[in-house]
Amino acid sequence: MSGIAHDLSRRLAHRAEAVCRHYLSNGRREGHYWLVGDVRNTPGRSLFVRLQVSVKGPAGKWTDAATGEHGDLLDVIRGSLGLIDFADVAEEARTFLNLPHPEPEPAAPPRRVMPAPSGSVEAARRLFAMSQPIAGTLAETYLRRRGITLLHGTANLRFHPRCYYKPDDGPTETWPAMIAAVTDLSGRITGVHRTWLAPDGSDKAPVDTPRKAMGDLLGCTVRIGVAGDVMAAGEGIETMLSLRQVLPSMAMAPALSAAHLAAILFPLRLRRLYIVRDNDPAGDGARDMLIERANAEGIEAIPLSPALGDFNEDLQRLGFDALRTGVRVQLAPEDVARFMSLAP
Repeated sequence: MSGIAHDLSRRLAHRAEAVCRHYLSNGRREGHYWLVGDVRNTPGRSLFVRLQVSVKGPAGKWTDAATGEHGDLLDVIRGSLGLIDFADVAEEARTFLNLPHPEPEPAAPPRRVMPAPSGSVEAARRLFAMSQPIAGTLAETYLRRRGITLLHGTANLRFHPRCYYKPDDGPTETWPAMIAAVTDLSGRITGVHRTWLAPDGSDKAPVDTPRKAMGDLLGCTVRIGVAGDVMAAGEGIETMLSLRQVLPSMAMAPALSAAHLAAILFPLRLRRLYIVRDNDPAGDGARDMLIERANAEGIEAIPLSPALGDFNEDLQRLGFDALRTGVRVQLAPEDVARFMSLAP
Protein backbone atom coordinates (compact mmCIF):
# COMPACT_ATOMS: atom_id res chain seq x y z
CA MET A 1 0.00 0.00 0.00
CA SER A 2 1.43 3.42 -0.95
CA GLY A 3 2.06 6.11 1.64
CA ILE A 4 -0.96 8.10 0.47
CA ALA A 5 -3.25 5.08 0.56
CA HIS A 6 -1.95 4.04 3.98
CA ASP A 7 -2.54 7.51 5.43
CA LEU A 8 -6.07 7.77 4.01
CA SER A 9 -6.92 4.25 5.16
CA ARG A 10 -5.68 5.05 8.67
CA ARG A 11 -7.71 8.27 8.84
CA LEU A 12 -10.84 6.51 7.60
CA ALA A 13 -10.36 3.74 10.16
CA HIS A 14 -10.50 6.33 12.95
CA ARG A 15 -14.01 7.17 11.68
CA ALA A 16 -14.99 3.65 10.69
CA GLU A 17 -18.60 3.81 11.85
CA ALA A 18 -19.21 7.17 10.13
CA VAL A 19 -17.73 5.76 6.91
CA CYS A 20 -20.03 2.72 7.13
CA ARG A 21 -23.12 4.79 7.85
CA HIS A 22 -22.42 6.91 4.78
CA TYR A 23 -21.19 4.39 2.19
CA LEU A 24 -22.83 1.20 3.52
CA SER A 25 -26.12 2.79 4.53
CA ASN A 26 -28.11 -0.40 3.95
CA GLY A 27 -26.29 -2.14 6.80
CA ARG A 28 -26.41 -1.71 10.56
CA ARG A 29 -24.19 -1.88 13.60
CA GLU A 30 -24.12 -5.02 15.71
CA GLY A 31 -21.68 -4.88 18.61
CA HIS A 32 -18.24 -3.92 17.36
CA TYR A 33 -19.07 -4.64 13.70
CA TRP A 34 -21.03 -3.13 10.82
CA LEU A 35 -22.99 -5.76 8.87
CA VAL A 36 -24.16 -5.40 5.27
CA GLY A 37 -24.64 -7.64 2.22
CA ASP A 38 -21.52 -6.72 0.27
CA VAL A 39 -19.13 -3.90 -0.53
CA ARG A 40 -21.62 -2.52 -3.07
CA ASN A 41 -24.03 -1.69 -0.19
CA THR A 42 -26.50 -4.50 -0.88
CA PRO A 43 -28.74 -5.28 2.12
CA GLY A 44 -27.66 -8.39 4.00
CA ARG A 45 -25.27 -9.67 6.65
CA SER A 46 -22.41 -11.48 4.95
CA LEU A 47 -19.91 -8.60 4.98
CA PHE A 48 -18.69 -7.35 8.35
CA VAL A 49 -16.53 -4.29 9.04
CA ARG A 50 -14.56 -4.08 12.28
CA LEU A 51 -15.38 -0.72 13.89
CA GLN A 52 -12.84 -0.75 16.73
CA VAL A 53 -9.31 -2.00 17.28
CA SER A 54 -9.37 -5.40 18.95
CA VAL A 55 -7.21 -8.47 19.41
CA LYS A 56 -8.68 -9.69 16.12
CA GLY A 57 -7.24 -6.80 14.15
CA PRO A 58 -7.39 -3.07 13.37
CA ALA A 59 -10.50 -0.98 12.85
CA GLY A 60 -11.73 -0.47 9.30
CA LYS A 61 -10.87 -3.93 7.99
CA TRP A 62 -13.69 -5.97 6.46
CA THR A 63 -14.36 -9.48 5.23
CA ASP A 64 -17.19 -10.82 3.08
CA ALA A 65 -17.96 -14.28 4.45
CA ALA A 66 -19.90 -15.20 1.30
CA THR A 67 -17.08 -14.53 -1.17
CA GLY A 68 -13.91 -14.45 0.92
CA GLU A 69 -13.17 -10.89 -0.24
CA HIS A 70 -11.52 -8.58 2.27
CA GLY A 71 -10.06 -5.10 2.37
CA ASP A 72 -10.08 -1.70 4.03
CA LEU A 73 -12.34 1.34 3.94
CA LEU A 74 -10.79 2.64 0.72
CA ASP A 75 -12.10 -0.54 -0.89
CA VAL A 76 -15.52 0.21 0.62
CA ILE A 77 -15.51 3.63 -1.06
CA ARG A 78 -14.36 2.10 -4.34
CA GLY A 79 -17.00 -0.64 -4.31
CA SER A 80 -19.97 1.36 -3.04
CA LEU A 81 -19.51 4.14 -5.62
CA GLY A 82 -18.30 2.01 -8.53
CA LEU A 83 -15.02 3.91 -8.84
CA ILE A 84 -12.14 2.48 -10.85
CA ASP A 85 -9.07 4.71 -10.58
CA PHE A 86 -7.31 5.08 -7.23
CA ALA A 87 -7.07 8.82 -7.85
CA ASP A 88 -10.87 9.03 -7.77
CA VAL A 89 -11.03 6.87 -4.64
CA ALA A 90 -8.45 9.05 -2.90
CA GLU A 91 -10.27 12.22 -3.95
CA GLU A 92 -13.52 10.83 -2.54
CA ALA A 93 -11.79 9.87 0.73
CA ARG A 94 -10.30 13.35 1.08
CA THR A 95 -13.73 14.88 0.48
CA PHE A 96 -15.29 12.71 3.18
CA LEU A 97 -12.47 13.52 5.61
CA ASN A 98 -12.51 17.25 4.74
CA LEU A 99 -8.82 17.10 3.84
CA PRO A 100 -7.17 19.65 1.53
CA HIS A 101 -6.15 18.62 -1.95
CA PRO A 102 -2.48 17.60 -2.00
CA GLU A 103 0.04 20.03 -3.43
CA PRO A 104 2.35 18.66 -6.14
CA GLU A 105 5.90 17.79 -5.12
CA PRO A 106 8.07 20.91 -5.72
CA ALA A 107 10.85 18.93 -7.40
CA ALA A 108 8.59 16.77 -9.51
CA PRO A 109 8.05 17.71 -13.15
CA PRO A 110 4.53 18.91 -13.90
CA ARG A 111 2.28 16.02 -14.76
CA ARG A 112 -0.11 16.57 -17.58
CA VAL A 113 -3.52 15.10 -16.81
CA MET A 114 -5.41 14.44 -19.98
CA PRO A 115 -8.91 15.90 -19.76
CA ALA A 116 -11.73 13.43 -20.17
CA PRO A 117 -13.78 13.99 -23.34
CA SER A 118 -16.68 16.33 -22.68
CA GLY A 119 -19.88 14.42 -21.92
CA SER A 120 -18.09 11.07 -21.59
CA VAL A 121 -18.55 8.43 -18.91
CA GLU A 122 -15.08 9.24 -17.57
CA ALA A 123 -15.95 12.95 -17.33
CA ALA A 124 -19.12 12.03 -15.47
CA ARG A 125 -17.21 9.86 -12.99
CA ARG A 126 -14.65 12.57 -12.36
CA LEU A 127 -17.34 15.17 -11.72
CA PHE A 128 -19.10 12.91 -9.23
CA ALA A 129 -15.82 12.12 -7.48
CA MET A 130 -15.09 15.84 -7.13
CA SER A 131 -18.49 16.52 -5.58
CA GLN A 132 -19.37 16.25 -1.90
CA PRO A 133 -22.20 14.66 0.13
CA ILE A 134 -25.31 16.85 0.10
CA ALA A 135 -25.75 17.16 3.89
CA GLY A 136 -25.51 20.81 4.88
CA THR A 137 -25.09 22.05 1.29
CA LEU A 138 -27.18 24.16 -1.07
CA ALA A 139 -28.42 20.93 -2.65
CA GLU A 140 -30.04 19.98 0.64
CA THR A 141 -31.45 23.51 0.93
CA TYR A 142 -32.91 23.23 -2.57
CA LEU A 143 -34.59 19.89 -1.82
CA ARG A 144 -35.97 21.06 1.52
CA ARG A 145 -37.44 24.13 -0.16
CA ARG A 146 -39.37 21.68 -2.33
CA GLY A 147 -40.73 19.81 0.70
CA ILE A 148 -38.19 16.97 0.52
CA THR A 149 -36.74 16.30 3.98
CA LEU A 150 -36.16 12.52 4.09
CA LEU A 151 -32.77 12.06 2.46
CA HIS A 152 -31.58 8.69 3.79
CA GLY A 153 -30.01 6.37 1.24
CA THR A 154 -29.17 9.21 -1.16
CA ALA A 155 -25.42 8.63 -1.53
CA ASN A 156 -25.89 8.91 -5.31
CA LEU A 157 -26.83 12.58 -4.85
CA ARG A 158 -24.02 15.07 -4.34
CA PHE A 159 -23.20 18.76 -4.45
CA HIS A 160 -20.61 20.73 -6.40
CA PRO A 161 -20.18 24.40 -5.45
CA ARG A 162 -18.82 25.55 -8.84
CA CYS A 163 -20.06 23.31 -11.63
CA TYR A 164 -19.38 24.47 -15.18
CA TYR A 165 -22.35 25.56 -17.28
CA LYS A 166 -21.87 26.26 -20.99
CA PRO A 167 -24.59 28.42 -22.56
CA ASP A 168 -25.41 27.92 -26.23
CA ASP A 169 -23.82 31.29 -26.94
CA GLY A 170 -21.53 32.94 -24.44
CA PRO A 171 -18.66 32.13 -22.09
CA THR A 172 -18.67 29.24 -19.66
CA GLU A 173 -20.23 30.03 -16.28
CA THR A 174 -20.02 28.35 -12.87
CA TRP A 175 -23.01 27.68 -10.63
CA PRO A 176 -23.63 25.49 -7.61
CA ALA A 177 -25.19 22.20 -8.69
CA MET A 178 -26.79 19.03 -7.42
CA ILE A 179 -24.94 16.11 -9.02
CA ALA A 180 -26.73 12.76 -9.36
CA ALA A 181 -24.87 9.56 -10.27
CA VAL A 182 -26.52 7.47 -12.98
CA THR A 183 -25.65 3.79 -12.48
CA ASP A 184 -26.25 0.43 -14.09
CA LEU A 185 -27.67 -2.59 -12.28
CA SER A 186 -24.27 -3.40 -10.74
CA GLY A 187 -23.93 0.09 -9.28
CA ARG A 188 -21.27 1.18 -11.78
CA ILE A 189 -21.46 4.90 -12.63
CA THR A 190 -22.30 5.41 -16.30
CA GLY A 191 -23.22 9.10 -16.22
CA VAL A 192 -24.34 12.03 -14.10
CA HIS A 193 -27.24 14.45 -14.05
CA ARG A 194 -26.64 18.08 -13.12
CA THR A 195 -29.21 20.47 -11.65
CA TRP A 196 -27.71 23.95 -11.48
CA LEU A 197 -28.92 25.94 -8.48
CA ALA A 198 -29.43 29.56 -7.48
CA PRO A 199 -26.62 30.91 -5.26
CA ASP A 200 -28.82 30.60 -2.15
CA GLY A 201 -30.27 27.20 -3.06
CA SER A 202 -33.79 28.59 -3.18
CA ASP A 203 -34.49 27.35 -6.71
CA LYS A 204 -32.81 26.26 -9.91
CA ALA A 205 -30.26 28.61 -11.44
CA PRO A 206 -31.60 31.33 -13.78
CA VAL A 207 -30.12 29.75 -16.91
CA ASP A 208 -31.74 28.53 -20.11
CA THR A 209 -31.26 24.81 -19.36
CA PRO A 210 -30.82 24.25 -15.61
CA ARG A 211 -30.79 20.44 -15.97
CA LYS A 212 -28.44 18.40 -18.13
CA ALA A 213 -27.19 14.81 -18.16
CA MET A 214 -24.03 13.31 -19.61
CA GLY A 215 -22.59 9.85 -20.08
CA ASP A 216 -24.25 6.59 -21.10
CA LEU A 217 -27.81 6.81 -19.77
CA LEU A 218 -29.81 4.22 -21.70
CA GLY A 219 -31.23 1.60 -19.36
CA CYS A 220 -29.63 3.21 -16.30
CA THR A 221 -31.12 5.30 -13.49
CA VAL A 222 -30.28 7.35 -10.42
CA ARG A 223 -30.70 4.68 -7.73
CA ILE A 224 -32.12 5.75 -4.37
CA GLY A 225 -32.16 2.82 -1.97
CA VAL A 226 -31.52 -0.76 -3.07
CA ALA A 227 -34.13 -2.49 -5.21
CA GLY A 228 -35.51 -5.83 -4.04
CA ASP A 229 -38.71 -7.42 -5.28
CA VAL A 230 -40.54 -4.07 -5.34
CA MET A 231 -39.41 -0.67 -6.56
CA ALA A 232 -40.75 2.53 -8.13
CA ALA A 233 -39.42 4.15 -11.30
CA GLY A 234 -40.23 7.57 -12.71
CA GLU A 235 -38.75 10.55 -14.50
CA GLY A 236 -37.53 13.35 -12.24
CA ILE A 237 -35.31 13.19 -9.17
CA GLU A 238 -37.51 15.60 -7.20
CA THR A 239 -40.62 13.66 -8.24
CA MET A 240 -39.24 10.38 -6.94
CA LEU A 241 -37.85 11.92 -3.75
CA SER A 242 -41.29 13.42 -3.11
CA LEU A 243 -42.89 9.99 -3.43
CA ARG A 244 -40.25 8.64 -1.06
CA GLN A 245 -41.47 11.02 1.64
CA VAL A 246 -44.53 8.76 2.01
CA LEU A 247 -42.82 5.50 0.93
CA PRO A 248 -39.51 5.89 2.79
CA SER A 249 -38.34 2.29 2.54
CA MET A 250 -39.19 1.67 -1.12
CA ALA A 251 -36.33 1.86 -3.61
CA MET A 252 -36.73 4.64 -6.17
CA ALA A 253 -35.22 4.89 -9.65
CA PRO A 254 -35.41 8.29 -11.38
CA ALA A 255 -34.71 7.74 -15.08
CA LEU A 256 -34.47 11.51 -15.84
CA SER A 257 -36.79 11.56 -18.87
CA ALA A 258 -39.83 9.79 -20.30
CA ALA A 259 -37.76 8.20 -23.07
CA HIS A 260 -35.23 6.78 -20.62
CA LEU A 261 -37.98 5.65 -18.25
CA ALA A 262 -39.44 3.46 -20.98
CA ALA A 263 -36.04 1.77 -21.45
CA ILE A 264 -34.89 1.09 -17.86
CA LEU A 265 -33.28 -2.27 -17.10
CA PHE A 266 -35.05 -4.47 -14.54
CA PRO A 267 -33.22 -5.85 -11.48
CA LEU A 268 -33.25 -9.65 -11.43
CA ARG A 269 -35.25 -9.88 -8.20
CA LEU A 270 -37.93 -7.40 -9.28
CA ARG A 271 -41.48 -8.74 -9.14
CA ARG A 272 -43.57 -5.56 -8.83
CA LEU A 273 -42.80 -2.23 -10.47
CA TYR A 274 -44.62 0.99 -9.64
CA ILE A 275 -44.47 3.27 -12.67
CA VAL A 276 -44.57 6.90 -11.56
CA ARG A 277 -45.96 8.95 -14.41
CA ASP A 278 -46.08 12.68 -14.96
CA ASN A 279 -49.36 14.11 -16.20
CA ASP A 280 -48.38 14.72 -19.82
CA PRO A 281 -48.48 12.79 -23.13
CA ALA A 282 -44.82 11.77 -22.86
CA GLY A 283 -45.50 10.31 -19.42
CA ASP A 284 -48.43 8.32 -20.81
CA GLY A 285 -46.31 6.87 -23.59
CA ALA A 286 -43.50 5.88 -21.22
CA ARG A 287 -46.00 4.24 -18.88
CA ASP A 288 -47.59 2.16 -21.63
CA MET A 289 -44.26 0.98 -23.04
CA LEU A 290 -42.87 0.13 -19.60
CA ILE A 291 -46.00 -1.82 -18.65
CA GLU A 292 -45.64 -3.89 -21.81
CA ARG A 293 -41.95 -4.59 -21.17
CA ALA A 294 -42.51 -5.45 -17.50
CA ASN A 295 -45.38 -7.82 -18.24
CA ALA A 296 -43.26 -9.61 -20.82
CA GLU A 297 -40.70 -10.27 -18.05
CA GLY A 298 -43.33 -11.53 -15.62
CA ILE A 299 -43.18 -8.34 -13.53
CA GLU A 300 -46.41 -6.83 -12.23
CA ALA A 301 -46.60 -3.17 -13.29
CA ILE A 302 -48.78 -0.68 -11.39
CA PRO A 303 -49.03 2.98 -12.49
CA LEU A 304 -48.93 5.71 -9.84
CA SER A 305 -50.49 8.99 -10.93
CA PRO A 306 -50.25 12.42 -9.25
CA ALA A 307 -53.25 14.64 -8.65
CA LEU A 308 -51.47 17.58 -10.29
CA GLY A 309 -48.54 17.68 -12.71
CA ASP A 310 -46.17 15.46 -10.70
CA PHE A 311 -45.70 14.23 -7.15
CA ASN A 312 -43.47 17.13 -6.14
CA GLU A 313 -46.21 19.53 -7.16
CA ASP A 314 -48.64 17.43 -5.10
CA LEU A 315 -46.31 17.59 -2.09
CA GLN A 316 -45.75 21.34 -2.31
CA ARG A 317 -49.27 22.48 -3.15
CA LEU A 318 -51.48 19.83 -1.53
CA GLY A 319 -49.25 18.77 1.38
CA PHE A 320 -47.92 15.55 2.88
CA ASP A 321 -51.27 14.15 4.06
CA ALA A 322 -52.94 14.63 0.68
CA LEU A 323 -49.96 13.06 -1.09
CA ARG A 324 -50.01 10.07 1.25
CA THR A 325 -53.75 9.59 0.80
CA GLY A 326 -53.51 9.84 -2.97
CA VAL A 327 -50.68 7.31 -3.16
CA ARG A 328 -52.17 4.89 -0.63
CA VAL A 329 -55.25 4.07 -2.72
CA GLN A 330 -53.04 3.20 -5.71
CA LEU A 331 -50.76 0.73 -3.90
CA ALA A 332 -51.14 -3.02 -3.73
CA PRO A 333 -52.71 -3.69 -0.29
CA GLU A 334 -49.70 -5.62 1.01
CA ASP A 335 -47.38 -2.74 0.14
CA VAL A 336 -49.27 -0.20 2.25
CA ALA A 337 -48.10 -1.76 5.52
CA ARG A 338 -44.72 -2.70 4.10
CA PHE A 339 -43.65 0.65 2.68
CA MET A 340 -45.97 3.50 3.64
CA SER A 341 -44.99 6.02 6.27
CA LEU A 342 -47.57 6.66 8.99
CA ALA A 343 -45.81 9.66 10.47
CA PRO A 344 -46.19 13.18 9.11
